[in-house]
Amino acid sequence: MEADLPNNQRRTRSAAFDYEDNLLDDVNLAILAELRANPRLSMAELGRRIGMSAPATAERVQRLERAGIIAGYQLDIDPAAVGLPVTAFARIRPMPGSLPKIAELAAETPEVTECYRITGDDCFLLKLHTPTIGDLEAVLDRFLAYGNTTTSIVVSTPVPRRPPPLSSSHGEVLRRPSGQPATPRDRPGR
Repeated sequence: MEADLPNNQRRTRSAAFDYEDNLLDDVNLAILAELRANPRLSMAELGRRIGMSAPATAERVQRLERAGIIAGYQLDIDPAAVGLPVTAFARIRPMPGSLPKIAELAAETPEVTECYRITGDDCFLLKLHTPTIGDLEAVLDRFLAYGNTTTSIVVSTPVPRRPPPLSSSHGEVLRRPSGQPATPRDRPGR
């Protein structure tokens, strides 16, 4: 489940740069790196980690939220742990006139956890979680009324879902020796 910020506070990345020119300075990158590692940090603890007061840190986080850079905070649930061990990706090639129907059906189908409109012969990419292969088949059958499906079942996840990399103001990707994102103060020469 994702707790999005109010719609009027969400903006695209390009709008974020119009909103404030230097929003991704080293301090804000440090905030993002810390929140990416632990989004449940209190403002006081986050401030301690980046060397700022809690009110100053809270103001910076609010600016990042208003600009749409922080789009929400998310709970990560292991599907297998809640009885949904089958994960699959399905590509859908719609029949003429079926695009809106597929998007609507995907939104109404709880087993669909992500739906992307993509380029190429297939117009949609869905991520699904089901208890069994039979349940996956039943979900996919609902989409067959609107187009052809091609499905791949996930057998392992060598790289689990993660946020995009953070880059310093100099364009370099920030990393700690452990491979975890670094704060700007972790970089050599600082």
